Order: sequence, then C-alpha cells, then structure tokens
Amino acid sequence: MSANESAASARAVLFDVDGTLVDSNYLHVHAWTRAFAEVDIPVAAWRIHRCIGMDGSTLMSTLTGDAPKDVQTHLKDLHSKYYEQTANLLKPLPGARDLLHRVESLGLQVVLATSAPEDELTLLRRVLDIDEVLSAVTSSEDVETAKPEPDIVEVALQRAGVGTDEAVFVGDAVWDVEACVRAGLRCIGLLSGGFSRGELETAGAVAIFEDAEELLHHLDDSPIGELARAQSGGRQDSPR
Repeated sequence: MSANESAASARAVLFDVDGTLVDSNYLHVHAWTRAFAEVDIPVAAWRIHRCIGMDGSTLMSTLTGDAPKDVQTHLKDLHSKYYEQTANLLKPLPGARDLLHRVESLGLQVVLATSAPEDELTLLRRVLDIDEVLSAVTSSEDVETAKPEPDIVEVALQRAGVGTDEAVFVGDAVWDVEACVRAGLRCIGLLSGGFSRGELETAGAVAIFEDAEELLHHLDDSPIGELARAQSGGRQDSPR
C-alpha cells in the first residue's frame, strides 16, 4: 500500500482550533468587545462569548439584530484588526500539540476542521506549529455558512476521504457539537473554550474532557481510541 493510499484510507480525527487547540476564545471576545464599542453598539462581553465558534454572519445577526450590512462588515474588519493586535498572546492549549502528534502516530489522519478566516488560520497554524502531521485543513473560504450548520464538517470529511463512521470530531463549543449532530458525526467536547459540561452534553457530545491534555491522558478509552483500534484491525499492512 502506497503512502497516498494509506492516507486516503485512514480514519480521521477532525479538530476545531479556536478554544480546542489554541487558547484564543477570550481574545476573540476582547476583539469583538472593542469593535462593538467603537461603533457604539452596546453588547455585553458574556453575550459575545456565547457566540464564539458560531458562523461570523450568524454571530453578527445574533448580536446586532438588524444592523446595516456595511456596519456588520465594518465590525468584522475591526474584530480582525484588534484580534491581530493580540496575536502575541496566542498559545497552544495544554496537551494540544502532543495530542495531535499522538493521533497521527496511531495511524489516524489529523484534520483541522475550522471555519476561521485564512488570515486568522495562518496565525493559529503558526502558533500550533504542527503542519507536518496534518492531512487536511478547512477555512471560512470553503463554505458559505459555518457552524452550527454542518457544511464545514462535511467538507473536512470529504477532504479526508472518510465517512461519518470512520471519523470523530473534537471541539469546544455547542456549535461544534450541533454541527456534528447535523452531519451525523460523533463529537468529543472539551471544556477549554468556556462552555459547560452540561451544555456540551445537552448538545449531544458523546464524551467530554477538560482539555486536550486530559483527552490525551484518556485517549485509549475515548472514541479516538476506538477509532484507532478499528484502524489497526482494518489495515492489511498493520503489524500483527
């Protein structure tokens, strides 16, 4: 079996990035808070946090109601500017890099299934510094509407060349879980993005861990462990 054939047939773990692998959610809250203040739209920070991980246009309509399109576009530009100013504060969440390397070492594909804009994704990938283990990556350019719609999940599955029974998703927000439920894909929830265990459970997460590090410590007993065992058992070239 060639390397390309092996990668194409390998089961996959899809990862959200913001709040799951990189400690960025509260930097997004700060950037949006500054953006709303600059255009004199009063929005409490806690309400912004509740929308982090949601599709950008959906976030805008949720938080600004009927604000004109040009105002919403200006808000997005301001958010990008203020977020970029805090890029030096971005850092991988505990265990994130080790988790990705471990998943790859198990013969599973590592896929970044994010709807982050390309400029933000460039920052996040630089912070993670794990491109060598990546099999596929998505961004906001791949879909018209992101989470909680299932489109970005479906694109990630297509790029990995796997079905929903050959993959699992790891995310931190209820929007990740809801997108996976709609796509028919199992989702592991992490608390590192600020959503509660109860919220993730109610949304449909099949397992919940504090962060990437705790998931790594319990990997064998997680849905990722199940996926790895299925991969090992199904590979004709796996050692016996």
